[in-house]
Amino acid sequence: MIKVNLLDSVTDRATSVAVVEEKVSNPRTRTLVMAGSIFSLLALAVVFDYVSSNSANAHAKQELERQNQIAAQMAAINKEQAELEKKIKDIQVRIDAIKKLRASQQGPVALLSELNSRLPAANEFRLESVEQKNGDLTIEGNSPNEYAVTQFGRSLEFSSGLFQNVSLETERKDMDVSPADYASSEGPGEIAIKPETVRFKIKCKYTPGAPAPAAQSPAQAPAQPGAAPQVASR
Repeated sequence: MIKVNLLDSVTDRATSVAVVEEKVSNPRTRTLVMAGSIFSLLALAVVFDYVSSNSANAHAKQELERQNQIAAQMAAINKEQAELEKKIKDIQVRIDAIKKLRASQQGPVALLSELNSRLPAANEFRLESVEQKNGDLTIEGNSPNEYAVTQFGRSLEFSSGLFQNVSLETERKDMDVSPADYASSEGPGEIAIKPETVRFKIKCKYTPGAPAPAAQSPAQAPAQPGAAPQVASR
């Protein structure tokens, strides 16, 4: 039969506990334990900081590379845009030059065509000069009668705004006739009665493409031969 001395085992346990308490209460041991704990925490903090710094550095490098790629793409796009704008500007300059050339070439032709379409049917009706300057138009000529001049002036006034601010000046003058222009059978060599002609000057503004002002239509206007707007006779 096995015998166990319980008293000895309890005594030994009490001794071991006392030894542990003695070691814990020892300042040196306490300092070593505290230093070990602090060193462990510091090591953990250093490791965590190193890992997080490496991760942040890698992420920053990736972001920097992505931003560099975007910057390169934007630089290429800006270069293409600048070249495209330059090409568009050059094309616009050419278009403006072509429009200006066409306007300078077609302007007088269109003006003469408009005047020719409004000339009265009188045989001796003549235009001597047509001068255009900065939109101001001056027409000079002569006619065998004043009615043809008035009719021509009215056709310019009622032109749907193409000719505006029409003013007309007329002057009666004797025609210079040479006796050599008549044969001996037509009369004496010296002509006592000389035919008259009506010289006129019309001033207006030529505005192609301008909106037509509200004006009285030719059908509603009076048709007296001697009546014309802004007519000055001498």
